[in-house]
Formats: sequence, C-alpha cells, structure tokens
Amino acid sequence: MIKGYYQSIRLLKKIKPDVVFSKGGFVSVPVVLAAKHCKIPAIIHESDITPGLANKLAIPSATKVCCNFPETMKYLPEGKAVLTGSPIRQELLNGNPSNAIKLCRFENTEKPVILIIGGSTGSRAINTAIRDLLPELLKRYNIIHLCGKGNLDETLKDTDGYAQFEYANKELADMFALASLVISRAGANAICELLALRKPNILIPLSKAASRGDQILNAQSFEKSGYSYVIQEEELNTDSLFAGINEVYNNKEKYIQAMESSNLTDSTGIIINMIEDLVNSHD
Repeated sequence: MIKGYYQSIRLLKKIKPDVVFSKGGFVSVPVVLAAKHCKIPAIIHESDITPGLANKLAIPSATKVCCNFPETMKYLPEGKAVLTGSPIRQELLNGNPSNAIKLCRFENTEKPVILIIGGSTGSRAINTAIRDLLPELLKRYNIIHLCGKGNLDETLKDTDGYAQFEYANKELADMFALASLVISRAGANAICELLALRKPNILIPLSKAASRGDQILNAQSFEKSGYSYVIQEEELNTDSLFAGINEVYNNKEKYIQAMESSNLTDSTGIIINMIEDLVNSHD
C-alpha cells in the first residue's frame, strides 16, 4: 500500500488527470489517497449497501461517494454521498430477442422465457434446483440456463426448450431482451442491470457462509422497493423456486411498474455530470 501510494503520486503527476474515478478494490486505495495529496478530485463508487474495506479507507480522501442504495447513505459522510445507482453497459439495452431464439434453437417461440444467471462460477444449488424442476417448468416456459464453467449437463443437451451455456458475453444482451423473467444472484452490478432493463426477477443471494453478506442486504433492499422476489439460498428447493417463479411471472406487471417508478434510471448520466462539474470547478 505504501509503495503503491508513492507510485501513484508519481503517475498522477505524470498523467495530470482532471479527476480520478474509483470503483473500489484494494488497488484503488493508494490511487485515491495520492489524488488527495496531488489535489486532484476523486469520485468513489460503492456498489454494495455497506462499504467494503477498500472504500472505507479511501472515503476520507474522496471528493464525492456514489452509491446504489438509499440504505447506503447513512454509512457515508454527509455532503459527499450521492445516490446515483450503478452505471451499466449500454449494449445490454440493445439486445435482439430473435438472435437469442436462433442461438437457443427454441421450437415453440410462444412460450415465455426464463433466464438463469448463477454468477461467473455458476451455483450448484441454483443449477440443481432448476434441473430438478425442468419437467414442470418446460410445460410453460423455455429456459436459458447460464450454469457456469464446467457445469453443463450432457444428459440434457437435446432437451427441447432448454438451452444451457457455461456463460454468455455479447449474447447476454439478446438473452435479456428475450427473457420474461430472470433468476440471478444478487451482486450489485447484476441487480442494477435488472433494474435498468425492467426485468421481473428472483434473487438468490450468496449465503453468509460464502460471502460477507452484502448480497443478502442488496436483495433485501430490492425486495423492499418491490423490484425483486427473494429466496435465501438455505430455503432454495424445487417447491420454493416453483412458487417464486409462478408468483413473479403471474404478477410481472407489478414488478415492472415498481422498477419504472425508480428514479435511478440514468446512473451513467448522473455520474458523468458529476465528473464534468468537478472538472470545471477544479479548473
């Protein structure tokens, strides 16, 4: 950290940026501290409800702190905190559903589509519950299942209406466009994408045993706002999942309306305006 601080000072003096923008993580701390030393304004973005250690260390040196959730404001210094939401990849807003239909080779295109995203490594609990429920789900839905690296089930590869992939890159926008319902982990960036896309969703946060509990808090916030239906991982089974899917799909308009009433619709624009204001005032 100390070495990184002095390296950052040298780099900032060489690059001469007008502003530093940090998304957190341990590599960001020396840079934000060095920005203060060099009198360069720094903006931090905290994704989760409670600040992580890196941002806790960096906040005193920051000019502004952006956050995703109203609940986060109480953890941040007054005057620095700004509720912005999370900037999302703009290409996600421009998906083409017909591309996803071709990729998944769905024969009955009248069925609504459920998209399951288990995180980058997939989730054994989510994958198992979905596959155990497949015979029942396929009566009503087509399924796109992003199951994580090494988690494909070869015995299901020719199942009509079920398309499984280890992960998706540029195809994800098309899959989102096709999906009527999304089942996802509750990482901050993932759920902010669901909010921006207005996708009715079921969140299954990582348990406290596997994380610091931030996903549980993220999911609770979205549930409280009416954006999401939440199933805790310890309570995940075929019955709870099937009940959740029916609840969300049958009441999807209620969830869409709640998301449409959110004022965090243009996070990117809010953050860009903040950067421009800081640059202009710094000049």
